[in-house]
Amino acid sequence: MINYVINFKAFLNHRVWHYKFGIMIATNLTIFCEQQFIKSRHMSWLNFFDTKVEQKHKFGRALDSSLAENEEELFNQSSEAFEQKEILKAYNLYLKTIENFHNGLSNHNITVSQSEDELNFEIFQGSAKVSGKITNEQLYAESIITKKLSASVALKRYVLEKNYQMTYAYYFSDEEYIKLKISHDNTKMTPQKVFYSLRELAVNADFDKGYINSIFKDTKVEDTSHLKPLESSELKIKYDFMHKWITQIEDKILTYPSNDNSAMQSFTLLYLLFKIDYLITPKYDIYQKISEKIEEYFSDENILVEAKNEELREYIEKLKEMDFEEFGSNFYYAQYSFNQSDRASQEEIESFINESLVKIRWYKTNRYNLVIPIIYEYIALYILYIYNLHPVTRKLLHILVEIQNPSYFKEIGYATLYDENGSAFSKRAITSRIEDAISPYQENFKLLKPFGDKLNYTSLNEFSNSFYLQLKNLNFQEI
Repeated sequence: MINYVINFKAFLNHRVWHYKFGIMIATNLTIFCEQQFIKSRHMSWLNFFDTKVEQKHKFGRALDSSLAENEEELFNQSSEAFEQKEILKAYNLYLKTIENFHNGLSNHNITVSQSEDELNFEIFQGSAKVSGKITNEQLYAESIITKKLSASVALKRYVLEKNYQMTYAYYFSDEEYIKLKISHDNTKMTPQKVFYSLRELAVNADFDKGYINSIFKDTKVEDTSHLKPLESSELKIKYDFMHKWITQIEDKILTYPSNDNSAMQSFTLLYLLFKIDYLITPKYDIYQKISEKIEEYFSDENILVEAKNEELREYIEKLKEMDFEEFGSNFYYAQYSFNQSDRASQEEIESFINESLVKIRWYKTNRYNLVIPIIYEYIALYILYIYNLHPVTRKLLHILVEIQNPSYFKEIGYATLYDENGSAFSKRAITSRIEDAISPYQENFKLLKPFGDKLNYTSLNEFSNSFYLQLKNLNFQEI
């Protein structure tokens, strides 16, 4: 059997990975961001939508909220104001481009107040709160991480080493706290420089708080009053489904042929971690450990696949043994303002899908049919984990994940798009959801076309295959 999960060598060669000091940053790689999901709807089975249901859930690490409709206009006006040296006006316009919305309502991920000679703002990024002050002369912003007296020598060494990794932000301490900050002279400021500076500050502050919480157990992170706990009932659903999925993959692996099944095991174990990460969306220790295990699997080519699989299996066993109280400590609800990286190109997504479908054909030809449904789910979950996607691509992939996981989505209150028992699709609902994902962007991308009527509904495998074929052919050319 071919020894294949994904050809990551080329992938890793053109991305920058930093994990030595606890942060894994990759160009076009999505790390620790959350989604606010689109509308869910009630419907009679296999009938068209009857009633809209407003229900918020977080899925995955990416930011999935809408920006202001005039975001591009605000950005251009900010650039012009900077050129005219109208500094406070320029910042005021730019900060409006950061605000994001769900169902037309502000998420309050940023607050701004203005006096005659200064602007004050707060930006929320997961566990991090960035507080800033802007005058005509200077931009200053900071995020509180932890108390100085509670920091161990190892933690102090960590933050000092982080200063060599960042471009704009750097760590310092005042009389009470260790903080991450940026400070810029406004004489040569542009919206782009503001964006990259604030993003680096916010993203690293959020990551480092999670890292400290996971690695430095005796150190308490500070300034987290904006975080909200999840309801116990929702945590129980997540906990139960995680255990259900673990049992399912353990049983699945036992059915694989005993000779040379390492690649199939890799697909299955990684699929499970991607699934937990996207659908359950943990924070803190689980988030950090999943990131670490996935990064380790793909970055070290000198370790045998069997050894890598054993590492994955050992961590999955720890998740299985985790009690409900410990599990629940890894979740919170928060607002986000920035994605981790620049957006991936459609060509990258197309290339990955093509390569993956070739491997599925190999497994079909060699009659390893048991692993094929796993790989079809793996493809979507991998893309959602690795790449910062265009909103259309992200929403379409989420629809596919919903269809592939009907019992989970039903349990958390969403209408079912696929009946597992009857192997029946809700075609009209799926077609409508696909159109809803694409139609808002057709004014800018004239060649984007809904494709619900072009999908193969004969089986879940055939549906997934046809969905990926349509997805890779999305045309984002502006004409």
